[in-house]
Amino acid sequence: MSDQRIEGAFDQVEGKVKKGLGELTGDTKLKVEGVAKEAGGRAKAAYGRVIDGLDGIADKAHPDIREPAKKGLDFARNKPLLTTGILAGAAILLGALGRKR
Repeated sequence: MSDQRIEGAFDQVEGKVKKGLGELTGDTKLKVEGVAKEAGGRAKAAYGRVIDGLDGIADKAHPDIREPAKKGLDFARNKPLLTTGILAGAAILLGALGRKR
């Protein structure tokens, strides 16, 4: 289980607690912070599930590409925001290339 999944679970719980306290006390700011923290936790946990799934695929890969795949996954674990940005940029470029003019 990746660190992102664990951190995501903690963030979700923290968000739920803040949201509940905000609702209980009528503190809108606290409630909004809780909702945001919970959503961030869900996103972080989802990212961790993807990394864990890719790790399983890398374990089954051909020996020639197994080590580079593991290095790429280590990079993705250590720099999740940068990895997400790189993938989003690549998706935008590929989408633009696929459009008919």
